[in-house]
Amino acid sequence: MENTGLSRRSMLCGVLVALAVPGGLAACGSQSGPSGSGTTGTAPAGGTTPAGPPIIAALADVPDGGGLIAGNPADSKPLVIVRTGETVKAYDAGCPHQGTAVSPPQNGVITCPNHGSTFNAADGAVTKGPATKGLTEVPVKVEAGQIVPA
Repeated sequence: MENTGLSRRSMLCGVLVALAVPGGLAACGSQSGPSGSGTTGTAPAGGTTPAGPPIIAALADVPDGGGLIAGNPADSKPLVIVRTGETVKAYDAGCPHQGTAVSPPQNGVITCPNHGSTFNAADGAVTKGPATKGLTEVPVKVEAGQIVPA
């Protein structure tokens, strides 16, 4: 086999760029940013604020009166984010019944698609079983338009 001078990483990066995979370029670089800091540009959701905590999601991405499922930078468990105006709450998205990820809230109700347990989006309390306890709240706060761990 002839060596063309392309590494596997270079080849994979070319494919990622061609497919326009978000974040593909960040994974490809072997060089540091302009100041040698190892970072480039602004942090997308799931990144970090310039001098602060990891970002869970942008406040603007969470529908007012609704919510979404987002990654948890503290561990690999997803979070269900609930927003009412500027107030944001987060809960472990794993249903307490069997751990299935719940769906984002609709009309103030979070539902587990596995067995139909429902939870009040305002406080995570179980409103219908088979789950016997509510969702576990995860402390979050809003900083500069970003939802971050509290």
